[in-house]
Amino acid sequence: MNKNTTEQKIIKAADKLFTQKGYAATKTRAIAEEAETNLALLNYYFGSKEKLYKKVVQEKFRILLGAIGPVMWDETIPLEDKIRLITENYTKLLIENEELPIFILNELTINKELFKEITENARLIAQPVIEKQLKERNIEMTASHMIVNILSLTIFPFVAKPLIISSGLVKKEEFVDFVSERKEKILEWITATIKK
Repeated sequence: MNKNTTEQKIIKAADKLFTQKGYAATKTRAIAEEAETNLALLNYYFGSKEKLYKKVVQEKFRILLGAIGPVMWDETIPLEDKIRLITENYTKLLIENEELPIFILNELTINKELFKEITENARLIAQPVIEKQLKERNIEMTASHMIVNILSLTIFPFVAKPLIISSGLVKKEEFVDFVSERKEKILEWITATIKK
């Protein structure tokens, strides 16, 4: 078995168990069993449960950031297209990984340093591009407000899914249709705020 296959199997197993049980309740032996490998290989590749956990969390965050980063810092993509692409990419990603926002929010609360470098680099690249595009169109909104508006409108339904469903606002089997429909609405709502 080659190194990458074993490492990826361990990461995938750890991701599943950390998401289901949390860090404290997940044992390295259980991760090794889930990955169909042995504890010695887990320790060889990652050294400790903490290092493996950090790797899993960083990978999840990279996936989340990867869905919007390239769109935000591309100067050739107009603002409306940025809004549409970010919303579409995030919605698709979150439909496929519904646990991701809660997982990342929990980790941001507990482990801010884990994400600091990734988020700072993304902001330093993307913010000036969006600020320039807003300024060129005489839009009186900061890049920060625009990004937060897009992300909050897209991510909140996934974070609040249990509340939305238990309150009867949306039926469980209709949730994917609900968030998919919101993609178009978010584009309308944000576009309306940036038009003069």
